[in-house]
Amino acid sequence: MNAPAYFEIQVDNIPRAIAFYGAAFGWKFIRQQGLPIEYWRIETDWVAGGLLQRPAKAPPPQSGTNAYVCSMQVSNFDRTAEIILKNGGRVALDKFAIPGRCWQGYFLDTEGNTLGIFQVDEQAA
Repeated sequence: MNAPAYFEIQVDNIPRAIAFYGAAFGWKFIRQQGLPIEYWRIETDWVAGGLLQRPAKAPPPQSGTNAYVCSMQVSNFDRTAEIILKNGGRVALDKFAIPGRCWQGYFLDTEGNTLGIFQVDEQAA
């Protein structure tokens, strides 16, 4: 049972991040009341998550990440990449093949967080 079951995204601008992730992946956000911080529950088709104001400064650009990087499985890599870019995301690492498994790529969201997307394709080469 040691599998990811919940994720959190720390952001600088909550409305901008909600718009980005809602557009890119169709996620729904529900404000969680009764907490000492502004916290939004994230509903996806699979794993649940949360979104909150970044509690400390983000690492400076070109420093790498200091957190887990989550990759979302998508049905169409190119279409999802297009939506990510249209909504303010940036390419961190171009699409590449993991031979016999999938197409993978990494992006920066509107808050500078790294995220991955992959499309399963056993013919990827």
